Amino acid sequence: MADNKGAKQTSRQQPSPGLHSTEVLHQKGKPPISPVKAVLGGLAVIVTIGYFTLFSHKKPEATALDVAKVATGTSSPDNTHPRK
Repeated sequence: MADNKGAKQTSRQQPSPGLHSTEVLHQKGKPPISPVKAVLGGLAVIVTIGYFTLFSHKKPEATALDVAKVATGTSSPDNTHPRK
């Protein structure tokens, strides 16, 4: 008899699928940061990593300005060839 009561209680506790609410659980109304700020922050991180990667692989005669010009695509052959 005790087993039957336990089965009846669990069936009463779980509502039928049609009675569930349609709201999403644990969803906050407003994200903590705007998507535009997140994209700009991610882009800044990627550019910084790219710059330091190029800077660490540069030749000894290249300056930081030469690396920045190569990273932004504004370099000319004068910036990429060794100075004599």
